[in-house]
Amino acid sequence: MSLQIYINGQFYDKENAKISVYDHGLLYGDGVFEGMRSYSSKVFRMQEHMDRLYESALAICLKIPISKEQMAADVNKTLQINGLVNAYIRLIVTRGAGSLGLDPNRTSDPQVIIIADSISLYPEEYYQNGLKIITASTIRNHPAALSPRIKSLNYLNNIMAKIEGLQAGCIEALMLNHKGEVAECTGDNIFIVKGGVLMTPPKDAGILEGITRNAILDLAREHGIPAQEITLTRHDLFVADECFLTGSAAEVIPVVHIDGRPIGSGSVGSTTSKLMKAFKTLVHG
Repeated sequence: MSLQIYINGQFYDKENAKISVYDHGLLYGDGVFEGMRSYSSKVFRMQEHMDRLYESALAICLKIPISKEQMAADVNKTLQINGLVNAYIRLIVTRGAGSLGLDPNRTSDPQVIIIADSISLYPEEYYQNGLKIITASTIRNHPAALSPRIKSLNYLNNIMAKIEGLQAGCIEALMLNHKGEVAECTGDNIFIVKGGVLMTPPKDAGILEGITRNAILDLAREHGIPAQEITLTRHDLFVADECFLTGSAAEVIPVVHIDGRPIGSGSVGSTTSKLMKAFKTLVHG
């Protein structure tokens, strides 16, 4: 059976799931989205994802036409109809179809789209041996221009940094903020371990506050690992004992080289391994 895509309360075959070419989500990247994971048919931290989606929409004056409760129910229905147990879910809300001008008041019918599919972001070897990443010259959008806490459909900032990474032979790239501080990677939050202390950039560093990021901070507290949300520079990364990334799709993945330099021993560290195992237990429990 073809994958079934949810659009505004109806299901369509993947090949027939369409929206208007006049939709401002397509024309201008005017909309918001979320990426979530389900494990054993249960969506991980659904409420946190819903809160972030609706806050992103509120921040861009986009009224989502259904309630959080209905959205959550429709996500579960989409998983069920597609017979998916362990899946990646993409929620999309566009501004809706309008004119060729920027005016959002000339749009109508915001589109709510739910896609549930299988995903394997990184090969298993990277979880065992770690990633090599570079620092992109493309910086994160200035927070005074567009808040990085809005998960909008315009991801060109991240894509340009991703291209830099790919051209350097890396599948992920680090992004700095306008002050030259460490922000996040193109699709994941970043953590380091130094002297047994877990550290990650704070929200005001220009990051998207990741759901998996927050889960790792919770797990650190539960396992007695000291954790800090603290301003970091590339120097801090270069002298760190360990480094790893977090994200809904990526989960927890080690980083062993940054800009050609080995991090710590150049292999997956003990704290990283401990948190990877704890996260697997959390999501599958």
